[in-house]
Amino acid sequence: MSKLNLSIAVGNYDRMRPLVDGEVQIDGVDPVFMLQDPEEIFFRAFRHADYDICELSLSSYSVKTAAGTSPYIGVPVFPSRAFRHTSIYVRSDRGIDTPSDLKGKRIGVPEYQLTANVWARLFLEEDHGLKASDVTWVRGGYEETGRQEKIKLSLPAEVRLEDAPEHSTISGLLAFGEIDAVIGPRAPSCFANGNPLVKYLYDDPQKAATDWYRRTKLFPVMHLLGVRRTLAEQHPWLPGAVAKAFERSKQVALTKLSDTSATKVTMPFVEEQLRAARQLLGDDFWSYGFDANRHVLDRFLARHHAEGLSCRRLKPEELFHPATLERFKI
Repeated sequence: MSKLNLSIAVGNYDRMRPLVDGEVQIDGVDPVFMLQDPEEIFFRAFRHADYDICELSLSSYSVKTAAGTSPYIGVPVFPSRAFRHTSIYVRSDRGIDTPSDLKGKRIGVPEYQLTANVWARLFLEEDHGLKASDVTWVRGGYEETGRQEKIKLSLPAEVRLEDAPEHSTISGLLAFGEIDAVIGPRAPSCFANGNPLVKYLYDDPQKAATDWYRRTKLFPVMHLLGVRRTLAEQHPWLPGAVAKAFERSKQVALTKLSDTSATKVTMPFVEEQLRAARQLLGDDFWSYGFDANRHVLDRFLARHHAEGLSCRRLKPEELFHPATLERFKI
């Protein structure tokens, strides 16, 4: 019997390379891998369902799942996770010395519903009392004009969201002082290029994120993996096979990363970074699987619905194919 020939779109991460390079196989699948940036994958997946298996924005997928319109069913594989205290950039000449100083300001976002922005708004409100209705949100592309939400939203009336001027980007608006801050998963170019008037909101964002994790035990999930729903219905063994292979690929990547006799990444002090991550998050610091991440997903879904992004309060179990909610043990 021939294998399923399936398209798989993911980011070019170390945890994907064993699969991409053929070192790890997906049972019953002959994959065609496409290594693309998240913006391209998400746009093509949610607008046109271009792929058989792909990385998905947790927020956009939650919008679609709550509405019953997602062409994909989730697998508890999390290609991207990140603490988002490093995702808030502010003007240094606006008196923004603490997060609560953002009240009344104009904040640029590439899209309002991005997963990174949901997590950022969560800790800004819970830790600093800053509500989404306390600021004006300005939506636009980082470096290209005309970016729009990939998912149609129905936000609470008190949330003020406007589009950036037609020929403007949020990086440019921040650089020229026409907005006060930017929140998003990428650094705006004005920050990356060293604009002296643009800085992180948190003086030490890694310390802020570490303190937050110690209090909440939340390592935010950004992306999950999705399988085309019609494929999963036709081949119910497929989601489990995908989860198994991606877990194996991650383990192979971590084994290589831990072998620091010759560093596998272009970064000094990898040993110390790994040691610090394990001390803070445990040995399985980038966990896949449902049980280990149920509390993180539940916290996100509660916030997502409270913000008016999902039309109903999802349970974490609803995000995933039933066969992937538990694992066999030997």
